[in-house]
Amino acid sequence: MAYDYDLFVIGAGSGGVRASRIAAGYGARVGICEDFRVGGTCVIRGCVPKKLLVYGSKFAHEFEDATAFGWSVPAPTHTWATLRDNVAKEVDRLNGVYLRLLDGAGVKLHMGRGRLADRHTVMVGEQSFTADKILIATGGHPVIPNIPGREHAITSNEAFHLPAMPKRITIVGAGYIAVEFAGIFNGLGAKVDLVLRRDRVLRGFDEECRTFVHEALAESGIRLRTEMEIGRIVAKGADGKSGPYEVHTPGGSMFETDCVMYATGRAPNTAGIGLEKVGVQLDKKGAIAVDEWSKTTADNIWAVGDVTDRINLTPVAIMEGHCFADTEFGKKPRKADHRDVPSAVFCQPELANVGLTEEQARLQLGELRVYTAAFRPMKYTISGRHQRTFMKLIVEAATDKVVGVHMVGDDAAELIQGLAVAVKAGATKAQFDATVGIHPTAGEEFVTMRTARADVVPAKAAAE
Repeated sequence: MAYDYDLFVIGAGSGGVRASRIAAGYGARVGICEDFRVGGTCVIRGCVPKKLLVYGSKFAHEFEDATAFGWSVPAPTHTWATLRDNVAKEVDRLNGVYLRLLDGAGVKLHMGRGRLADRHTVMVGEQSFTADKILIATGGHPVIPNIPGREHAITSNEAFHLPAMPKRITIVGAGYIAVEFAGIFNGLGAKVDLVLRRDRVLRGFDEECRTFVHEALAESGIRLRTEMEIGRIVAKGADGKSGPYEVHTPGGSMFETDCVMYATGRAPNTAGIGLEKVGVQLDKKGAIAVDEWSKTTADNIWAVGDVTDRINLTPVAIMEGHCFADTEFGKKPRKADHRDVPSAVFCQPELANVGLTEEQARLQLGELRVYTAAFRPMKYTISGRHQRTFMKLIVEAATDKVVGVHMVGDDAAELIQGLAVAVKAGATKAQFDATVGIHPTAGEEFVTMRTARADVVPAKAAAE
């Protein structure tokens, strides 16, 4: 059968765009569809605009610290509309870059929501396109729980476009999106309440690191409402639809806020795209089930990125898309390697890591050696800011391999990116020790830790 395309991609985010460009580079005829804007969550309403907001919010600290270094700084004021609109302009520019990348690669873009009519046919609006192979890269979306008044809440999607900066904002959640936006709004001058069901933020990260971040958030002025859930949201505006809002808990307590933002999780975009028609199975979380080659249960259909709910990071989606294209169109079979993927949380202070947490290492390995360092950065010894840095190395005793590197502090993501190469290469603690540090830097601490913590015990002994 003659198909319209060799490959049709549903979803023009980071994973879908990479896969389509690489496949086209191998000579494939490629079509792609997108129902919103090319670039996906990361570029349009995720990591890129969020990081720009983080930069903007940090100037408040810089103004405060400047005085100790001899600068006379007048009382600063901030205009939310200026930051919001400049971020939007950069998003527009990047959207244009992605459009040009697709066009330059010879990928045909079809704007509209894609859905599967059968295993080889994709409908985009009223148009139908046939393809030998189909890749699903539809990403995910934020979820607001079904509580009374949920229509009054926003998600991270809307946070980038607020008409005005709220004086008070309540952020519900304890994951990376919640703590990042808590830092952003706190830095921009809002009174921030962070509501979380458990006792600390960032479940799943190294326990010492998450404790360090939790305490730093509290010290920064963010009110942490731990072990709390929201039962309902009540609008108190004259029209009964607008703020301020009363936030009620099931236990009977209540507090007021000007904005409620939910960051309690994301769900894969699998509804309404015809997966059930073509035999593509979902896992128990509603994500597309794939094998190690990103292939679904339908022979000619693959899926990459957040819609598969493996590791929901933009660079991982790009890696998966590239591996798919190499394998299916480049005659260079390779699987996506999900081991030792570095990640960062752009909270304030930053958290970044690569490899195993201490808790994971205790369960998976034998005896460990754990090295930690905590200190006030040089900059803050002058300014007097009460912000500290925490670093951690986890070493497998039997092999001397560094199996985990963690940091909380300024520029943590930049430092961990470099150290991720060492962990991926299987570097040992002896090789870290043999590396000369750059002085004076925070990073030199990673190559000068000499004494392991005394309280670390083998996993088996800990279990007993």
